[in-house]
Amino acid sequence: MTSGDSGTQASGRGDIVRTLELLWDTGHRPTRGPKPALSLDRIVDAAVRVADAEGLAALSMRRVATELGTGAMSLYRHVPGKAELLDLMLDRVQVPSPELTATAPEDGWRAALEASARGLLGLYRRHPWLLGVNQYRPILGPSALGGMEEVLTRIKPPMGLTDPELVSVIIMIDAYVVGAARTQLYAQEAERHTGLTDAEFWQAQYPFLERVMTSGRYPALASLSEDAFGPEFDHFEFGLQRMLDGLESLVSQRARN
Repeated sequence: MTSGDSGTQASGRGDIVRTLELLWDTGHRPTRGPKPALSLDRIVDAAVRVADAEGLAALSMRRVATELGTGAMSLYRHVPGKAELLDLMLDRVQVPSPELTATAPEDGWRAALEASARGLLGLYRRHPWLLGVNQYRPILGPSALGGMEEVLTRIKPPMGLTDPELVSVIIMIDAYVVGAARTQLYAQEAERHTGLTDAEFWQAQYPFLERVMTSGRYPALASLSEDAFGPEFDHFEFGLQRMLDGLESLVSQRARN
């Protein structure tokens, strides 16, 4: 379930044209005869289940076939290989978030970006293997384009920014959420690998830190309140709101010009 099980994998490494045909259902499929027991949808869903439960390191055509109770060769009738399957998986899980679709145009661009960010964080929590995929060159299927369409529909008219700036806003939010999600994933991995909770880990360091904090060598750190590093503070929401504050300032500036 971790992002670091087998190093970073990348989207767009397979047969791009064939992957697009499968994503957009433009490839040639049998139209007559009995419906096959195995389908592309079943294969992709099974692959997502494997990645969710065991991580990308466990993902293989053979492992997916085992999940489906069939032979690996039967999968190749539907998808060329693992590289194309990964791109299909990416589009399968990256559907527009319920948080975003629940917003209305009258809620404003800020509410839409808040919902988009929270929905994206939830996506990475449900599918942490996404953090192990280099998506710099994504294969754009209906879900990926649908998600971007949902965001742009809600932010383009009210923000009044240029098109490149709107794309940059989406990239900015995504980069922020990826960083936060990766930090949360690392915290889970650290606890699982060491058997220590965060509280136990820091408690082990406390006697040493207390001694150096009273030495006078780190006055700024020593002056911090006891709750400065406490788990109660929501760093994700604080950072998100400050980023949106900055965008609000830009939107107001453009409206005055």
